[in-house]
Amino acid sequence: MSKLAELIRELCPNGVEWKTLGEVLTIKNGRDYKEFDEGDVPVYGSGGIMTYIDTFVYDKPSVLIPRKGSVDKLYYVEKPFWTVDTIFYTEIDTNQAIPKFVFYYLQMQHLEKLNKAGGVPSLTQTILNKVFIPIPPLPVQEEIVRILDIFTELTAELTARRKQYEYYRDLLLNFDKCQTGGGGQNRHSVPVVWKTLGEIGRVSMCKRIMKAETSTTGDVPFFKIGTFGREPDAYITNEKFEEYRKAYSFPRKGEILLSAAGTIGRTVIYDGKPSYYQDSNIVWLENDESKVLNKYLYYFYQTKPWAISEGGTIARLYNDNISKTRIPIPSLSEQARIVSILDRFDALCNDLTSGLPAEIEARKKQYEYYRDKLLTFAEV
Repeated sequence: MSKLAELIRELCPNGVEWKTLGEVLTIKNGRDYKEFDEGDVPVYGSGGIMTYIDTFVYDKPSVLIPRKGSVDKLYYVEKPFWTVDTIFYTEIDTNQAIPKFVFYYLQMQHLEKLNKAGGVPSLTQTILNKVFIPIPPLPVQEEIVRILDIFTELTAELTARRKQYEYYRDLLLNFDKCQTGGGGQNRHSVPVVWKTLGEIGRVSMCKRIMKAETSTTGDVPFFKIGTFGREPDAYITNEKFEEYRKAYSFPRKGEILLSAAGTIGRTVIYDGKPSYYQDSNIVWLENDESKVLNKYLYYFYQTKPWAISEGGTIARLYNDNISKTRIPIPSLSEQARIVSILDRFDALCNDLTSGLPAEIEARKKQYEYYRDKLLTFAEV
């Protein structure tokens, strides 16, 4: 029998007492921080840490509960902190409940369901104080926290691996800049030439497709900015596809499609299958692979190297922004070496069936399963 099962059998075999949050903790309002000097004490708002000051409002373990905005995102804090008025902090009676036990239990409750306001989501002390929470004996709470901490650390480790990949990707693609059009050595000790993307290819886009020319079912998927890289929700006829593909610009297999609006910089490698793309919002560089490998471009784009125009209603990546972006171009063999390394990293970090996303998702589901099982108690 596990240690937790033994503790439950010994200390609460017939169930546990349930109490309201108002009986276990005191919910406190935050306030403005601008009267204080800079320091090392984090200031929390509903979106997380906003800044740092030299004063704290509370210096014991606490669960922070957003009052407005992201009300489903809780924070567990052990060190001194300050909170603004968009987030509550809690003073927990540790004779009844371990603060981290409260945090894990409230995570399971999906507090966003308690939102009663229209518009911006919000929670009130009155509503929160009525939420019920099981109060098993403290040794039982401690063992549950220990188990859930292990799952949390595993997920954090997986996320750190993804950040490690991004670090090495940027390192591999970060060459010291030589003069425009010139060559030279750099900290990689690799000969490299800097050019603009406009010097190695032409930014292109598909011919405009009108909404009336699309349907919810059809022969060829039509990708808009909202479905780019995802599942299509519009189609065009095969006849229209063949007509436009032959008469106007169309990507070649392997070329890198790029979102120029919405989630700017999202990339898709064109696989050569029949599909069509929304003009101006989805573009590509007509690239000569005898100079720059498409896959090298693909990884270079992930570093978000361009200037984005912010002047309009929404941010955009215009053709001119892309054409003026400078790119380091090592030899084809060096490009292939970099691509080979990043392909292995990419498979590890982004493969939905065998890489980190699959592992993180599996760990997340495993964590949520055991969390819900561990925090489900019969009432006395």
